[in-house]
Amino acid sequence: MADDNKENRDEYFKERAGTDEARYHVVPHDEGEWAIKKEGEDTPESTYTSKSEAVNEAKQMAETAGTMVYIHNEDGQIEDQENYQS
Repeated sequence: MADDNKENRDEYFKERAGTDEARYHVVPHDEGEWAIKKEGEDTPESTYTSKSEAVNEAKQMAETAGTMVYIHNEDGQIEDQENYQS
């Protein structure tokens, strides 16, 4: 069952990768840094030394793109989201 959920999630992200529907995620990165990643992409759009800086930038990016931003905690779990879709 868990494998089915992972496959469905992976397919969901794959379909949106590189499209206007791709959403931004603020996630923990190397050595206490924070990264902004676009769904389906392995390489971060950018990295920051503080979470608040990453969140502010991700919100601006999502608003400009008319999409959503998901903010993750230190454990990688989603703790907040903002919707800028019209």
